[in-house]
Amino acid sequence: MALKIKWTTYALEDINSIAEFIAKDSEYYAIVQVERFFQQVLILETHPNAGRRVPEIDRDDIREIIEGNYRIIYKIYSKSHIDILTVHHSSRLLSNNPFSEEK
Repeated sequence: MALKIKWTTYALEDINSIAEFIAKDSEYYAIVQVERFFQQVLILETHPNAGRRVPEIDRDDIREIIEGNYRIIYKIYSKSHIDILTVHHSSRLLSNNPFSEEK
């Protein structure tokens, strides 16, 4: 059975906000960054534990992949289901992110 990766509403809103911010300076680089987010996540299809545990949460099922200055945080529900929870800038406190209330 193939692994299903679901992008949550929070994560997609995060990407949209990031793209809008970058696009103020360069629409091209906004597109490039968004593509990088989606490309980075593809490794999870074959290696769901590729990311490290999120230090602030310290649970085996909540992990992150680093893409530039961003943390792509995901939750492993099973061997066949992962949710991308949020895309978070690494300079900001994770506790301020709305996803942290739902983990």
